[in-house]
Amino acid sequence: MKLVKIALGLVVLFAAVVFGGALLIDPAYAVSRSVQVQAPPERVYALVDSSTGWARWGVWYQRDPQMKVTETGAARGAGAAWSWISESQGNGAMTLTAAEPPQRVAYELRIEGFAPSQGDLTLQPQGDGTRVTWRMHGTMDNGVGRWFGLFMDRLVGPDFDAGLANLKALAEQPA
Repeated sequence: MKLVKIALGLVVLFAAVVFGGALLIDPAYAVSRSVQVQAPPERVYALVDSSTGWARWGVWYQRDPQMKVTETGAARGAGAAWSWISESQGNGAMTLTAAEPPQRVAYELRIEGFAPSQGDLTLQPQGDGTRVTWRMHGTMDNGVGRWFGLFMDRLVGPDFDAGLANLKALAEQPA
C-alpha cells in the first residue's frame, strides 16, 4: 500500500511540474531562417506567391508526394489559399494574407491540433541577388503545447533550412 501511495504521489508531482511549469513558459514562439539567392527578387517572388510555387520547393511536399492539395481563392498573391491532407505530414491549410511584389508574402498557417501561426517571406535585393528571410511566429495556448513552443525552432527550423535550400536551387536555375 505504501508503494502505491508513493507511485501516486510521484504521478501527481509529475503532472504538477508538467502543467504548472507550463504556466511559467512564454506561450509565444518564433522561427526565422535566411538564405542568399543569386537571382533577382522577381524570380524568387514567382516561387513564393502561390500554392504551385510552394509545392515546387516545400520539403513537406517532397516528403509526401501523395499529399492531396486543394487550392481555393486567388491563384496568386493575397487571397491564394490551399489545404492539404497527408498521412505523414498532417492536415492543414495556408492562406496568403498579404502580397507586396516582389518584396514580401505573408501567410497564416493552420495545422490540425495547433493554434494558427503567422509568417512571411521577405525578399531584399542584396548585391547580385536576393536575401530571402522566412519567418513564422505564433502562440501555444494550452499547457502541454507551451513545452513544444520551447522547441519550435529546433523542430521547424531544419524544415525552413531545407525549404530555403530548395527555393535557392530553383531560383538559381537558368531561365
